[in-house]
Parts: sequence; structure tokens; C-alpha cells
Amino acid sequence: MTAPLIRVDNLAKHYQLGDTDVPALRGVSLEIARGSFVAVMGPSGSGKSTFMNLLGCLDLPSGGRYWLAGEEVSSLSDDALAALRNRRIGFVFQHFNLLPRTSALDNVALPLLYRGQTADERRAHAAQRLCQVGLGERMDHHPAQLSGGQQQRVAIARALVGDPALVLADEPTGALDSRTGIEIMAVLQQLNREGLTVVVVTHERDIAAYTDRIIQFRDGLVVADLVNERRDAEADLAELAAR
Repeated sequence: MTAPLIRVDNLAKHYQLGDTDVPALRGVSLEIARGSFVAVMGPSGSGKSTFMNLLGCLDLPSGGRYWLAGEEVSSLSDDALAALRNRRIGFVFQHFNLLPRTSALDNVALPLLYRGQTADERRAHAAQRLCQVGLGERMDHHPAQLSGGQQQRVAIARALVGDPALVLADEPTGALDSRTGIEIMAVLQQLNREGLTVVVVTHERDIAAYTDRIIQFRDGLVVADLVNERRDAEADLAELAAR
């Protein structure tokens, strides 16, 4: 049996606000298999964003343990966490987080600066990833010259450029219209079919419908963990085009 890519055991996170202890995550245990496409849902304050930050090694838990690709990361140093993020995790954000005065190609190549590759190697890898998300003819464009959907594709290419084991997408369609959101989910579905593990945080049930598993949080706990027969984003786009 293949080991899970993600395993968390009794994962907890508390924040101290003055004299008040605020539990954001209250002992979550679950596994995510390699090659999964998972949606994490929940209302504001449910713990879903805290959970995403812990999975992304952007924060350390107050309690419990977390393994990523068999490596326990719960108590790593800040430097070790940064190295792990660069090596194993790609991030996609709601508002793209692109450098405005930098071309799409150089935005995508940026994470490779920390890997000791030459400029030509970085740009070659970045070009490959931009072609993969359908932006081979937009490599020299700056973000202001691209639509919102194209900017998010650049962000996805940037997440992929380091060949991560895991892509974490935080509300990746939140700044997009509904049709463009489906286009982005089609890109993520295709990447998942190619073997990439994708975890999406979303508050939109229509977006979660494109994933294979929906984990729902409330009050820092998992209240539902559902297998989902995902919708086909490409089929939905074809249906929209035919109207």
C-alpha cells in the first residue's frame, strides 16, 4: 500500500490574544493520498486557513504531528521549513501575487533562484511550465497585460516550476468570474490527472464540486470528510460555449 503524501495526527493550533487562548485547530487527524484532488471548506473562523498554513509549512502546530512525503515536519526549524517549501510545495493564491514589473517568464522562474540553477536553466523550466498551462505565447507579457485568468495560469506555472509533490491553492478562483474560475479548475484537473496532488481551499461549493474529496471544517474540527464524484470542468466549459 502506498504511503500517504500527507498525514496529520491530532494537529492543533492555538493563538494567544492577550490573556486569552484562542484554539484555531482542535486536534485534526487525517491522511491525503498521493495524486488526490481535495477541497477544504468551511465558514470564516472554521480553521480551514490555519490548516492550509500548517500543510504549507508556513506555520508550526501547537500540538500534534505532521508528515509530508514521509518526513515529519512538525518541529523543523524555520530554515528547514523554508527549504521544504521550496522543494516540495507549490502555492497558488487568490490574488496571484505576481511581480507587476516582471514578465510572466521571470515571475515563473523566480522560485528557482534558490536552487542554484543558471539563468538559462531557470528560464527553460519556466517556459516549459507556461506552455503547460497554455501561455506559451504570453511569456514576455507583464501581469497588467494579462487577463485575470491568464495571471492565475502564470501563478499555477510558478507553483509547478520546482516540480513539487503538492500544490496548495488558496481560493484560486475567488478573484475571477465564474467562467474563468471553471477554466482554472480545468487546468488543475488536468494537472491532477497527470499525477499531481492538489489541495484547494474554497468557500464555493460549485468549485469544490470539481474535486474528488471534500473536507469540511467548523470550529477547528473536521465535521465532514466526503468522497465526491467530481464534475468535469472541460465538459462544463464545452456546455457553456454551446449556449
